Amino acid sequence: MNLQQLRYLQEIARRDLNISQAADALYTSQPGISKQIKLLEEELGIEIFVRNGKRIASITEPGRLVLDIAQRLLLEADNLKLVGQEFRSQDTGSLTIATTHTQARYALPPVVKQFIERYPGVKLNLHQGNPTQIAEQALNGEADIAIATEALDQYDELVTLPCYEWHHCLIVPQDHPLLNEDELTLAKLAEYPIITYDFAFSGRSKINQAFEAEGLTPNIVLSAIDADVIKTYVDLGLGIGIVAEMAFVPERDVRLRRLPLDHLLKSNVTRLALRRNEFLRGYTYHFIELFASHLTRDVVVNTLRKKKETLRE
Repeated sequence: MNLQQLRYLQEIARRDLNISQAADALYTSQPGISKQIKLLEEELGIEIFVRNGKRIASITEPGRLVLDIAQRLLLEADNLKLVGQEFRSQDTGSLTIATTHTQARYALPPVVKQFIERYPGVKLNLHQGNPTQIAEQALNGEADIAIATEALDQYDELVTLPCYEWHHCLIVPQDHPLLNEDELTLAKLAEYPIITYDFAFSGRSKINQAFEAEGLTPNIVLSAIDADVIKTYVDLGLGIGIVAEMAFVPERDVRLRRLPLDHLLKSNVTRLALRRNEFLRGYTYHFIELFASHLTRDVVVNTLRKKKETLRE
């Protein structure tokens, strides 16, 4: 048994059991991968895959256990390399953040600026996607840190930490009649066409829940993943907008007006997720603390340790 065999096994699983795609991804040959998997099965005395001719049809029950262990072993092997890098070159390397448009556009810029100034030798990558895609990137090791409001806490393989709390706000054109209301209600909002986030993004579930609790059906005429898109269509007069409060920038959004919705919609919590058992470089801890000052290195280390101990129990 060797690490290369385990890498082949992991890549086959990642590529939906397609050996050809796994071979392409690993720059090797399909027969070579098939031979190594067969040798691994013979050594373990079990079949990892169910085969239909030359094709892999599914993973056997013992195969799933082998895959889980293989992924942990490969992660620890990568951690060994990172330990060496950490002590050889503490201020060089790479850091990949997977996040949503709202976080990348409004919450992260000052953090990224400070980080790049402090660590010019670290290559920083930002991957944008929906919360599910972001979580999967963290799980697959494609991202070191995942940041989002939705979905991250639904994965046992990820350790999540709360970063900050935020609310939605209402944005309207500068001459909109809602600006003259003494108090906004959900019933009043429901009288107008609404433009807001796609269901998977930026606390959209909280918006739906609030209207449902009042027995109201909001007239959502357009949904988007991007607050800038929502603001554009509100400016065109196509509806009122509900966006994250951080997405309204007065000096930029001069043709729009903001109204608070704290009294109508529940607050949201943006979370940061890390892969369980991941070895973190020193600059990764620093990035986390720049983004959420209460998440010091000690706090992160203790949270990861408690998660590991809980799983062992």
